Order: sequence, then C-alpha cells, then structure tokens
Amino acid sequence: MPKRVIDVRGGPAWLDIVSYGRGGAGRPIGLSRGQIEQIARTAVRTPEVMVKVLPKDSNNASSVQKHIDYIGRKGELELETDDGSRLQGKGIGTELLEDWDLDLETHRRESEFAKTRGRAAPKLVHKLMFSMPPGTPAKGVLVATQNFAREEFALKHRYVIVLHTDEPHPHVHMIVKAVSEQGVRLNVRKATLRDWRREFARHLREQGIAANATERAIRGETRTHKTDGIYRATVRGDSTHTRVRAESAAAALLNGDVRVEPGKSTLFETRKVVERGWRAAADIITAEGQLELAAHIHRFLAQMPPPQTEREQLAAAFTQRLLRGRAQEAPIR
Repeated sequence: MPKRVIDVRGGPAWLDIVSYGRGGAGRPIGLSRGQIEQIARTAVRTPEVMVKVLPKDSNNASSVQKHIDYIGRKGELELETDDGSRLQGKGIGTELLEDWDLDLETHRRESEFAKTRGRAAPKLVHKLMFSMPPGTPAKGVLVATQNFAREEFALKHRYVIVLHTDEPHPHVHMIVKAVSEQGVRLNVRKATLRDWRREFARHLREQGIAANATERAIRGETRTHKTDGIYRATVRGDSTHTRVRAESAAAALLNGDVRVEPGKSTLFETRKVVERGWRAAADIITAEGQLELAAHIHRFLAQMPPPQTEREQLAAAFTQRLLRGRAQEAPIR
C-alpha cells in the first residue's frame, strides 16, 4: 500500500510528498485535520504573518536604551513588561537597563569577549517585530503577541512589548533579554523563526484573525530578504536601495542586457519541487473527496507568478510603470 508523508510543520518539507513501496489498490492515506487546514489557508492566500529579528546594535547597553526610547516613541507610548508592569515616560530605557542588569552584563561581556578574543560580544537582547498586513485589527495583533510572549518566554526571558499603529500595517515591537533568568542564552536561528511564525499565526487565529505561516517558496514568491531599514523605506516608497536597484535593472533592460543570473537555475529547480508537491497534495485531497479544496489548489498553482530574480522583478516593475505613464500621457481621441 502506498504511503505518502506530508510534513506541515515547517519549511518546504510539508509539500515534499514521498511515496514508499509498490503501488496497490488501496487509496492514499488520509491527511490530518491540521494538514488540511494548513493547505487550505495557503491555497486561498490567507494573510501571512511576519516575524522579524532586527539585527543591528543589540550588544551594548547604550544601543539597547536607544531602541527602547525609539519603540516607546520617547515616552509617548506605554510599554508592557513580562511581569505585567506598564512603563511610560522619559527614562524608561534606563529603568529597564537597571532592572535587567544590562549595564553590568555589558561591562562583563566586553571584558570577556571584546578584549580577550578580539571580537564583538554576544547580543544583550533580541529585537523582534511581529506584523500583519494593513487592515488587520491592531488590538488583535497586540493580544496575539502578548499570548505568544507569555507562552514562549514567561519565567525564563525578560521582555517588553509595545504596539505601533502609526503605519498602515499594525505591528508590535518586542525586546527579549538574550540570557534567561536561569542563565540560558537564546539563539535565534531560521528554525526558531519558523516556529515563532507558526505560533504567532495560531495566536492570531485564536483572536478570530485569519493568519497563515508558510515559506515564501511554497507560495511561489521569490523576494529576497531585506534589512528592516530597507523594508520600511520600501513600504514608504523612499528606499534608496530599492531605487538604485530599480535604476540598474532599468538600464540593463534598455541596453538589452538579458544575461542569466547565477541564482536563476536554483529558482527553477525549487519551483519544480514546489509545484510537484502541490499537485501531489491535490491528488490526495481529490481522492478524499474534497473537490472544492482541490480546485482551490489548482487555481493557486495557475496563479503562481513565474520564478524571477530580484533584478528581473525590478525590471518588470519598471516596464509596468513606464507603460502606465505612457498610457496616462496619451491624448484622448
């Protein structure tokens, strides 16, 4: 009897459907409820959560204090700590540094690492951001983040959170002390972020907010990772990085430079695996009689954008803007 394994717990593996043994008359094994729900959310393009680690300036007390002042909007916003305390006003950064003993930790680690080993000391904190697309209820995003933080860090890592609603996409900033009260260091890896995205999405759904957490490749997206500064500037429409990249892509397009980029073949190979996984999932779901969901999967596949490098995406966007501009300038007859 054939056996198919679909791992929906993370990464592209949940669409890497593998058959074992010889074919037989038996029907494919059923999918779990959780697997079907994950596939359905992705196929109908449920809004995706974003969990980001802000990488810069997390290894000294001064930079941490500046970030606390930033997320608190220099005392205007109320911050919530892991013990439920509410902090607001100028000077809360200093208060937190003292409460978390980060100034002492900075001095100790600078002595141990920077001087004796000639390299920067490990992070004092992790700066995180939990975000959802515009239109998502901000209160729900805050409550989901609060619940996530309690489950993940309570009685272990000190943390502080604050909701920002001054941009179209509601988001919560969180600062987590890197070393727990038990002396265990928190290391954030790719697998950690995948787990956090899934848990954040689950907490959002518990608040009645449609939310999903899948890898970009599974959704047919090929966008490259951007730093937080570039990402925010791109959202505002004034990213120097994006503008320079667009100008370069446009110049290449106008000059007929259509050389194949090194990562192109990898994109195509990844897309083949993803499409093969989706079709196998559709076959299993069809065999189980869920024809409507199978139809959603086939539509999802048909609407999946072609795999493109960032350079190709920028060139395509430039072409579209150029065509729209010409259309607007054309005289009305």
